[in-house]
Amino acid sequence: MIRAKMAQFAKLAAALVLSFAGSLPAHAESGWGLLNMTQGVTEISRKIYDLHMEIFWICVIIAVIVFGAMIWSIVTYRKSKGAVADVTLVHNTKVELIWTTIPVVILVFMAVPAARTLVEIEDTTKTDLSIKVTGFQWGWQYDYLDSGVAYFSRLDRKSDAARELMSGIDPTTVDHYLLSVDKPLVVPVGMKVRLLITGADVIHSWWVPAFGVKKDAIPGFVNEAWFKVDTDKPGLYRGQCAELCGRDHGFMPIVVDVRSKADFEAWLKDKAAEQKQAAAPPAAAPDVATAAAAG
Repeated sequence: MIRAKMAQFAKLAAALVLSFAGSLPAHAESGWGLLNMTQGVTEISRKIYDLHMEIFWICVIIAVIVFGAMIWSIVTYRKSKGAVADVTLVHNTKVELIWTTIPVVILVFMAVPAARTLVEIEDTTKTDLSIKVTGFQWGWQYDYLDSGVAYFSRLDRKSDAARELMSGIDPTTVDHYLLSVDKPLVVPVGMKVRLLITGADVIHSWWVPAFGVKKDAIPGFVNEAWFKVDTDKPGLYRGQCAELCGRDHGFMPIVVDVRSKADFEAWLKDKAAEQKQAAAPPAAAPDVATAAAAG
């Protein structure tokens, strides 16, 4: 009777697991993705997601087998059925070899794709664009190393005004409240962007989930990261500082404006000209006496 019930329970559990797995895409579209990693808009972010899901399902299978065996043993060999503990079995070499070898094989099977993905995450060679990212309390500075363009990126004014105590502004009326900036990081699609990430005061962390990038910004130390957005995925992508960095930690979002290569080149050219003009010394005023003599 008990075995029949256990078999029915096992079938029900298997059916629930399969139906849950089959409904993942639908849940992802309706908000389930908020509880899981995102597949992102870069190849490396999708590889990270695939690795995550592969390890997750391996852990689910192990949990079902281990806890299933435990529950079956507890129910089948319980004291109320008259089960008596075997006190003579103290060692079995074959069993110990089996339960040592199987976990080792599983760990190796998990380690190989994990190591391959980690190596690719750290591969910052053959990049097309290098940008220095400096975190500070509380915002980001972006330096385009190959063009000399540099600017600061802070929380946008609407969110900043709405967050103030007694402001009288309803935060729900502000688009992307606390997730917008005054000047986003602008990058092109289809180009490998290398980030050199550091901090100016305390430890920050540059995190954009859609890119699969999260790197600490540590003062006196430079971390490297990279991403390459798919050519068909231009748009705005948002992130945040992911390291508790002080009083206004929650008010230093990240926004990346991904544009076509032509739009990016035009923006970079205009930005360089604008900053060059702003840095140029003002023209000297004509000498009054000289002007009068000439007249």
